[in-house]
Amino acid sequence: MSLIVAGTVRVPPENLDAFRPHMDAMLARSRAEDGCLAYSYALDVQEPGLIWVFEVWRDRAALDTHFAAPHLADWRAAWPALGVSDRRLTLYDVAAETPL
Repeated sequence: MSLIVAGTVRVPPENLDAFRPHMDAMLARSRAEDGCLAYSYALDVQEPGLIWVFEVWRDRAALDTHFAAPHLADWRAAWPALGVSDRRLTLYDVAAETPL
């Protein structure tokens, strides 16, 4: 079984350039974690400032370790100054995968 975290966060479009280095650092550090199978951000094509989040974790232990990682605290600490808001993430338990 793997876990998927998916959803969105918002940042004012005028702050995207300042937010990008924080996203790059979070991606690099999270992807290097044991148990991280995928970790991505995508900017919405039609809605400026909407960032789609997609993560895949091997198991709950790996995700819990991620939640306790120092880089996650650094990531969240940067949010207020950059206007990050409207965090809407959902955790999905995946019992099986089938390629389409």
